[in-house]
Formats: sequence, structure tokens, C-alpha cells
Amino acid sequence: MIKYLGSKRRLVPTLVDLVSRSGAQRVLDLFTGTTRVAQALKARGAHVTAVDSARYSEVFSKCWISTCASQVNQSDLRDAVRRLSDLKPDPGYFTETFCRQSRFFQPRNGGRIDAIRNAIESDYKDSTLYPILLTSLILAADRVDSTTAVQMAYLKSWAQRSFKDLELRVPELIHGDGVTIRGDAMKLASQLGDFDLAYLDPPYNQHRYFCNYHIYETLVAWDSPQHYGTACKRIDCKDDSTKSLFNQKRSMPQALESTIKSLNTEYLILSYNNESWLTLDQLTDFCSDYEAVRPLAFDSKRYVGAQIGIHSLNGERVGEVSHLRNLEYVVVAGPKHGVDRITSPYIDQTTAKSPSSSAHISSIVSPSSQPSLF
Repeated sequence: MIKYLGSKRRLVPTLVDLVSRSGAQRVLDLFTGTTRVAQALKARGAHVTAVDSARYSEVFSKCWISTCASQVNQSDLRDAVRRLSDLKPDPGYFTETFCRQSRFFQPRNGGRIDAIRNAIESDYKDSTLYPILLTSLILAADRVDSTTAVQMAYLKSWAQRSFKDLELRVPELIHGDGVTIRGDAMKLASQLGDFDLAYLDPPYNQHRYFCNYHIYETLVAWDSPQHYGTACKRIDCKDDSTKSLFNQKRSMPQALESTIKSLNTEYLILSYNNESWLTLDQLTDFCSDYEAVRPLAFDSKRYVGAQIGIHSLNGERVGEVSHLRNLEYVVVAGPKHGVDRITSPYIDQTTAKSPSSSAHISSIVSPSSQPSLF
């Protein structure tokens, strides 16, 4: 998967365990992002509906969630990847914008990205291979970029991985069915149908994923947009149409509460953390329509960009890191007997309190002690 702010990589085994214990078969992943959680749930046999507003997320979902591995001709897919890999560099908009005007990628890799992306658009646009090949290209680009995981800035000196050659790989597809929907979570929540369980991992702050991963938005749209600033962000990053209520401190609480209450699901699992805008009390209150609500907390290492200090525009260190770890909340809501059964392995005899809330946390678990099914 791509390097991603807010990734639930460490929590995936726990989330899959919780969903498996619920017995849920029809699962909604409402802010699916890279589809990491949705993939794991589909691999365990759930029918997953994956929703997100990002173009790149839609491509990932069409690759891994709504495509069944058995319906793809693997020989054709391997041949397409080999053909694209053999293309000669053809520097264009991508190279000029993200390798010369900015320094996210080495120009030699940028030229190959331009060539491969042009060929995908011209030769595979109407093919079932289209989202799979786009996914392969995005993953390949991510392995040779020069960032700390977000595209709001690039590293002052080239990352070591950026010197590697771009390498397309065949994505590992998943057997089973699923649904991909691109759109606004709050607007869609009441229209998505009935689910056994809904998983929500909403944005935590003012930083929009549309801007955080603007290069991948452009790589998918392939529209050569006007851009601005040192990071060469898409000009529509300034448009109100690309802004979300979930990224505004005043509107976020009401937006999340409205979304939760609009869903038609037996169980709900909500992930958040203790460095964000909402307290644990608020999160549990939003789930008050359910018979039982049980919050869990997991000790977690902070995002790498928060671990390297605070720097000025010229690269001088002007501040220190305040702390290296935080708490990842997982709020489980649903019928009482089910919530008790689902969360029982995670409950110990000690309760703790969130630093930003009076609500009791049923358990604080270190990553090494999380039950894992993998």
C-alpha cells in the first residue's frame, strides 16, 4: 500500500477480529482511503461497500474491492504490466511539474510515469484492467517518491528510495464481490442501504486528503491542471467543491454525528485518536442510539512527520517533538450482547481515562499485545 497519513495498518488485525466476532457479512467502509481495511475484510469473506471522495481511492477500490480475482485474465494482466514496463521515458506534464518545478520524483522516473500513464489512458481506458494498471502505477510511484508520506512538501535532500528505478508490479487481487462508490460520506450515508456493520475512520483535522495526495489525484484524473505553490498543488485545491465539512473544526462534530445517525447498520465501529478535535465523550454520545457503546484504546506510534521536529522554510530546526506516541480509539456500538461478545478479548480488569475526556476506556492495549488473526 502507499504511505498514508492515518493508515490503520497496525489496527487491521484488530478491526478484522472485531468484525469477524460480530458475524457481519455486509460491511460498509465509509472513509475507505487506501482500502486497506476494506481489503482485509473482503479477504475474510465479507461483502464490502467501499466509499470515499478521492479519485485515487476509487481506483484502489475498483482494483481490490469491486473486482473479483477470478474474473481477471491473469495472463493478459501480466502481459500488460510487462508491455508498460518496457516503454521508453516520454517526459511531459508529470515530469515538468513534479520532477523539475518541484522535486517529488527523480526526472528519469517522471519520464517513465508520463509514458506509462499515457499508454494506460490510450490503450486500456475501456478495459477491466484499467483500475488495476492505474493502481500498479500509483504504487510504483509511491515506492520511488521523496516525501515523508504526504505531498504537501518534498524532502530537502532526495530520499534514498527515489534513486531506485520505477518498477510496475501486478497487484494481488482478492476473490469475492464488493461495491465501489465515490462521493461525500455525509450525503451518501442514508442512501447506501442496510449493513450488518459499518466502519468509519473519518478525517481527524484540517488537512485534506485531496491536497495531501494531490499528485495521485492528478495521476488518476490525468488532466494537466494549473498548479500553485512550492508543492505544485492542483489549482482546485482552492475550490470550495473540494473542501469537506470533516476538515473544519466547527462543522466536523455535527457532520460526523449526522453521518452516524443516518446509517442503517446493526453494528458500528468508529476509529479516531486522542490528538484530534473530538473527545471520547463526544464520540460515544454520537453513538447513543445504539443499545451499547464500548470504547477501546490502543497505544500507537505517531506519524513519521511528527517525529522529526519543526523546521522553518529554509530547513532550520526551530522546534522539538513534544511526544512520540498517541492513543488510537476504537468505539464499538451495537446490541449489548453483541458488543460484549465482540470486545471481550480486549477488556482487562483495569480501566483508564482518556487525557481529553471523562469517558472511561475499557482497555488500553499495546500493539504487541493486540490479538491477531494473521
